Amino acid sequence: MERALHPDLAKRIVVVNPANGRNRLDHMSAMALVQGTRRMSAHPVPKDKQQKDVIILDVFGNAACVKIVANTWIDYLHEAKFEGHWVIVNVLWELKPSPPKPAATH
Repeated sequence: MERALHPDLAKRIVVVNPANGRNRLDHMSAMALVQGTRRMSAHPVPKDKQQKDVIILDVFGNAACVKIVANTWIDYLHEAKFEGHWVIVNVLWELKPSPPKPAATH
Protein backbone atom coordinates (compact mmCIF):
# COMPACT_ATOMS: atom_id res chain seq x y z
CA MET A 1 0.00 0.00 0.00
CA GLU A 2 2.71 2.47 0.97
CA ARG A 3 4.40 2.23 -2.45
CA ALA A 4 1.08 2.96 -4.18
CA LEU A 5 0.53 6.28 -2.36
CA HIS A 6 2.15 9.66 -2.83
CA PRO A 7 3.30 10.88 0.63
CA ASP A 8 1.05 13.97 0.25
CA LEU A 9 -2.05 11.86 -0.46
CA ALA A 10 -5.39 13.27 0.64
CA LYS A 11 -8.23 10.77 1.14
CA ARG A 12 -11.55 12.44 1.88
CA ILE A 13 -15.18 11.59 2.51
CA VAL A 14 -18.23 13.79 3.00
CA VAL A 15 -19.95 12.79 6.25
CA VAL A 16 -23.43 13.92 7.26
CA ASN A 17 -24.06 14.60 10.95
CA PRO A 18 -27.35 12.75 11.66
CA ALA A 19 -28.19 15.12 14.52
CA ASN A 20 -28.29 18.31 12.43
CA GLY A 21 -27.95 17.19 8.79
CA ARG A 22 -24.79 19.27 8.30
CA ASN A 23 -21.92 18.03 6.15
CA ARG A 24 -18.28 17.84 7.10
CA LEU A 25 -15.24 16.69 5.16
CA ASP A 26 -13.18 13.99 6.91
CA HIS A 27 -9.57 13.66 5.83
CA MET A 28 -7.10 10.77 5.96
CA SER A 29 -3.37 11.10 5.26
CA ALA A 30 -1.17 8.59 3.44
CA MET A 31 0.30 7.35 6.72
CA ALA A 32 -3.15 6.95 8.32
CA LEU A 33 -4.30 4.94 5.28
CA VAL A 34 -1.21 2.69 5.45
CA GLN A 35 -1.70 2.10 9.17
CA GLY A 36 -5.43 1.42 8.72
CA THR A 37 -4.67 -1.08 5.95
CA ARG A 38 -2.21 -2.86 8.23
CA ARG A 39 -4.82 -3.07 11.01
CA MET A 40 -7.47 -4.39 8.59
CA SER A 41 -5.11 -7.06 7.23
CA ALA A 42 -5.35 -8.79 10.63
CA HIS A 43 -9.08 -9.36 9.93
CA PRO A 44 -9.35 -10.05 6.19
CA VAL A 45 -12.69 -10.19 4.40
CA PRO A 46 -13.38 -13.80 3.33
CA LYS A 47 -12.48 -14.35 -0.34
CA ASP A 48 -16.08 -15.15 -1.30
CA LYS A 49 -17.20 -11.75 0.07
CA GLN A 50 -14.41 -9.65 -1.51
CA GLN A 51 -15.05 -7.24 -4.33
CA LYS A 52 -12.16 -5.46 -6.04
CA ASP A 53 -13.38 -3.97 -9.32
CA VAL A 54 -10.98 -1.47 -10.92
CA ILE A 55 -12.26 0.81 -13.69
CA ILE A 56 -9.83 3.16 -15.41
CA LEU A 57 -12.00 6.17 -16.25
CA ASP A 58 -9.41 8.30 -18.07
CA VAL A 59 -5.68 8.63 -18.68
CA PHE A 60 -3.93 11.63 -20.16
CA GLY A 61 -0.17 12.03 -20.04
CA ASN A 62 0.90 11.67 -16.42
CA ALA A 63 -2.63 11.84 -14.95
CA ALA A 64 -5.34 9.22 -14.52
CA CYS A 65 -8.76 8.91 -12.91
CA VAL A 66 -9.71 5.46 -11.57
CA LYS A 67 -12.80 4.04 -9.86
CA ILE A 68 -12.44 1.24 -7.32
CA VAL A 69 -15.52 -0.71 -6.23
CA ALA A 70 -14.84 -2.71 -3.08
CA ASN A 71 -17.21 -4.73 -0.92
CA THR A 72 -18.23 -1.85 1.39
CA TRP A 73 -17.01 1.33 -0.33
CA ILE A 74 -16.27 3.07 -3.62
CA ASP A 75 -13.08 5.09 -4.20
CA TYR A 76 -12.50 7.68 -6.92
CA LEU A 77 -8.74 8.00 -7.35
CA HIS A 78 -6.59 10.66 -8.97
CA GLU A 79 -3.30 9.07 -9.91
CA ALA A 80 -0.09 10.64 -11.20
CA LYS A 81 2.99 9.21 -12.85
CA PHE A 82 5.60 10.33 -10.34
CA GLU A 83 9.29 9.48 -10.72
CA GLY A 84 8.45 6.79 -13.26
CA HIS A 85 5.58 4.98 -11.54
CA TRP A 86 1.89 5.56 -10.89
CA VAL A 87 0.91 6.71 -7.39
CA ILE A 88 -2.40 7.69 -5.82
CA VAL A 89 -2.50 11.42 -5.08
CA ASN A 90 -6.16 12.02 -4.14
CA VAL A 91 -9.07 9.81 -3.13
CA LEU A 92 -12.71 10.81 -2.72
CA TRP A 93 -14.71 7.93 -1.32
CA GLU A 94 -18.17 6.85 -0.22
CA LEU A 95 -19.40 3.98 1.91
CA LYS A 96 -21.97 1.73 0.31
CA PRO A 97 -25.31 1.56 2.14
CA SER A 98 -25.51 -1.25 4.65
CA PRO A 99 -27.75 -4.12 3.53
CA PRO A 100 -31.06 -4.20 5.39
CA LYS A 101 -31.08 -6.44 8.44
CA PRO A 102 -33.50 -9.38 8.28
CA ALA A 103 -36.66 -8.90 10.30
CA ALA A 104 -36.75 -10.75 13.59
CA THR A 105 -39.14 -13.67 13.69
CA HIS A 106 -41.02 -14.66 16.82
